[in-house]
Amino acid sequence: MRKQFLLASDFDQTLSFNDSGIVLSELLGTSGFLEKVAGLSRLNLVQQGGELAYLLLHDPEYRRVRREHLVEVGRRIRLKANIDLLAECLSHGIEGYSFEFFVISAAPEEVIQSALAGIVEPYHIFGTRFAYDELSGEIRSIERVSAGYGKVAVLDELQARLGVTHDRIVYMGDGSSDVHVMLHVNRRDGLTIAVSETKYIAQIARRTVLSDDALSVLVPVLEEIVGWDAAQIRAFFEARGFLIQEWDKVRTDLLTLRSTAAADPPAIATRAEATLV
Repeated sequence: MRKQFLLASDFDQTLSFNDSGIVLSELLGTSGFLEKVAGLSRLNLVQQGGELAYLLLHDPEYRRVRREHLVEVGRRIRLKANIDLLAECLSHGIEGYSFEFFVISAAPEEVIQSALAGIVEPYHIFGTRFAYDELSGEIRSIERVSAGYGKVAVLDELQARLGVTHDRIVYMGDGSSDVHVMLHVNRRDGLTIAVSETKYIAQIARRTVLSDDALSVLVPVLEEIVGWDAAQIRAFFEARGFLIQEWDKVRTDLLTLRSTAAADPPAIATRAEATLV
């Protein structure tokens, strides 16, 4: 019998290279998106990751967005390579193991479904869901925001639906909106994978993988869950037409040292790198 796992992934900058809000702003011809997001973050008005949903509901420049705009944004999103092969390998490409692949993101559901059309089934995508006015097409309200603790709620719902144990959950993400769900998975002995070196995430995730190819996240899955060594992992990729050209495992310690002597310089920044065996 195959061991069943649940693997959930963020979308923006985890499976893609762009933030949905930036692409939407380019489509609308408006600027200042990042500044508005930073302002909302400083005021703690919304959960981290839910800033775009707030702007779509309250900001005059984004109130003109309709469903068709979000679908078009999804078409314009630049995805990481081989997401389709990742989904295929997770489903039935690893002998003795099966992974149910879901996307849990604060990005609008229409954006994700459009971007991943033909790759991930719509019912496996949990994004921010809006209610629209039937006459004007305007966004009337927010039905769900999969950000912060909202991601934890969706993940728990999926776990109960699939009937998998806590230690058979994998979550991968890239930013501050993934902190709560990663801590939740870590506490239950699941596997967390960061795909960026963002300080908050890299310190929490059990593994970090930096690559432009989505298929690379299989490396910690094959190591930590399946128990394969480097030779077996290389053979797995080669059997599917890929060669791992570079595979560096490096831990970077970033230190700030402050002298106790008043006459000394106020601070010295030191960067130390140690190769993991």
